[in-house]
Amino acid sequence: MVLKIVAVIIMAFLVYILFFKRNREREMFAKKNEKITDEMVECPTCKTYVSQKEAIVSNGKFYCSQECLENK
Repeated sequence: MVLKIVAVIIMAFLVYILFFKRNREREMFAKKNEKITDEMVECPTCKTYVSQKEAIVSNGKFYCSQECLENK
């Protein structure tokens, strides 16, 4: 009787690993293939590259900091 219970537990564990591990692998693969939507832009004042999301926009130009914006 104990052997049957152990066998059922082992089978359930194997089924769990087969189905759920594949789903996790697919999710990880999908995350790796996501395109990067953020773009790096060059600050016209100091020539450093900054993330477009973090840059300060003024007159269509992207600046890395308030100092560079003021010293343009």
